Amino acid sequence: MTREEEKLLQQAIENSKRMTQLQRGGRDLVVPFGPTFFPTVEEFEKSPLDYIEKIRPVAQKYGVCKIVPPKGWNPPFSVDMKSEKKFQTKQQLLHRIQEGLSFGDGEEYSAFSYVQMAMKQTQQYFSENVKDEDGNPTMTATLEYLENCYWDIVEISHEEYTVEYGNDVDSHEFGSGFPRSERGRGIQNVHLTSDDDTQSKMTAKEPKFGTDEFYKESYWNLNNIPNCPGSILQYIKVGINGINVPWMYFGNLFSTFCWHNEDNYLYSINYHHWGAPKLWYGVPGTEKDASGLEQVFKSYLSMKMRDVPDLLHHITTMFSPRLLQIAEVPVYKLIQHPGEFVVTFPMSFHGGFSLGPNVGEAVNFATNDWIVQGAAASERYRSFSRPSVFSHDRLTFTMAYHLEDQKSHRTCKMLLDELKRIMDEEISLRNKLLKNGIRDISKQVELPQNRFDELDEDSADYDDKRLCFACKHICFLSCVACRCSKSKVSCLRHSHFMCRCPTQDRFMMVWCTTEEMKKNYKRVKEHTEHLKAQEENVNHADKFETESTDNDDNFLAPGVLEDLQRHERYVVNVGDAPSSLQQHIPYSGKRLLHVGDQSMVHSNKSSPRKRKM
Repeated sequence: MTREEEKLLQQAIENSKRMTQLQRGGRDLVVPFGPTFFPTVEEFEKSPLDYIEKIRPVAQKYGVCKIVPPKGWNPPFSVDMKSEKKFQTKQQLLHRIQEGLSFGDGEEYSAFSYVQMAMKQTQQYFSENVKDEDGNPTMTATLEYLENCYWDIVEISHEEYTVEYGNDVDSHEFGSGFPRSERGRGIQNVHLTSDDDTQSKMTAKEPKFGTDEFYKESYWNLNNIPNCPGSILQYIKVGINGINVPWMYFGNLFSTFCWHNEDNYLYSINYHHWGAPKLWYGVPGTEKDASGLEQVFKSYLSMKMRDVPDLLHHITTMFSPRLLQIAEVPVYKLIQHPGEFVVTFPMSFHGGFSLGPNVGEAVNFATNDWIVQGAAASERYRSFSRPSVFSHDRLTFTMAYHLEDQKSHRTCKMLLDELKRIMDEEISLRNKLLKNGIRDISKQVELPQNRFDELDEDSADYDDKRLCFACKHICFLSCVACRCSKSKVSCLRHSHFMCRCPTQDRFMMVWCTTEEMKKNYKRVKEHTEHLKAQEENVNHADKFETESTDNDDNFLAPGVLEDLQRHERYVVNVGDAPSSLQQHIPYSGKRLLHVGDQSMVHSNKSSPRKRKM
């Protein structure tokens, strides 16, 4: 055993001792609630990005927040539950989910057969483990009780417990829970026919809240929000599953979405269509707090991470928020009921689990303020040689192309600063490599021009062919290649690692000249100055206000008390009662939030008692 291996083994032994002391299951686990917001009908009829920007100064301090639509919100459930098309599930070993093991494949299910399976397994768990105060089996349980049961299984139970999770189900193939837009607002239908009926719909007024048309066309519909005016993802015209094409999630009791932050540190929005609630944990998306979670992760999985340095990106590890609290990393929780949205903020780590069978849907979006976190994600991925889902440099220059969408001096200045950072490094490295003898052959070969207005299918395919061999960065502005390979390219940072050939055999290919970059920068700078002058006399009064803007443990986050009162004495019911989940299996076209909606189930029964371990 080498000295390094011995050191890692000793650290693992110490971590094991500490984990034994710290792992207490659900006992005494107290996590404060994150904020809940209640937009009015007037606010909800407008852009969701405008509302999220309004609450952002408060909400982002918690990393996650919940948004409850106004009374009357009741979209039709659009998944075809009669379809026999099957999706693959993942098998999660909850008793080992702290170890970072890859999930194996579970069985394949149709939407309806999965819900049936999940209901049956949940009922079996309740019958075997959930008792009332008299010790009799009961088919109802409080959320607190189930939260405790989950952490008992994960941390201290010696019994195996396995669930199958229908995560990352392609909504393009299996259907979204929301109806499709008839105005081209979803990425799947941006190229509509030009007949008179379609054109009439495209130019029609925005539909009123609660109408059938509203559920199709509202940007709160997760098929539409990536293309919402103000979302950077509207410039991406190719469908990317989970990014601008929603993923469906078919959950089971204790099925887990492990600790992670979003691809490219994007925003995410998750909608709960039907079933038992989801319990979320979130950490603020600051560099300090994100690093704090990563340090906790590394402390307890140091040996595993030696072999898999980017283990956290695999999204296969869940550990108790208690460990974060001990490390003084702030963590908050949310209970998401049917009909409610959860928004996660850039760089925010989040994770959680389902408290029974349910169906949800999620997608990403990005506002103009995301550009800073997008740059951080790009740099982080390069350090792990992890390919990005899209080129950060490309999207930055595309944002600069669409200056008319830059409405705020604050975010336009962020774009200007990021352009300068990219441009300064690019020019510096080009000059250095040219000085060292690498030839620029851009004028001798015909290179496809970069498209700045949007990312289409052809552009995405071309980007896939110019990944740096070392860091997997998309070489959008320029690259270095060598005569020894017809396919291998390098970013300007890593060209000296690509081969052992002499410098004169290497050459540079440039897609964006220095003059073009400087011209772009000048345009953005002038627009930034224009916005600054324009905003000097504007009164920004329409901001979300709260008495407490600090995340002090002595204060409840905004909306928490009202939300707790809405769901007072809520229980998960999987029995035969008229209000139980079993009696309200969803089907296509059904309005799932009518009387009997699971978010409004109350019980006068006493809570189940703690299990004996």
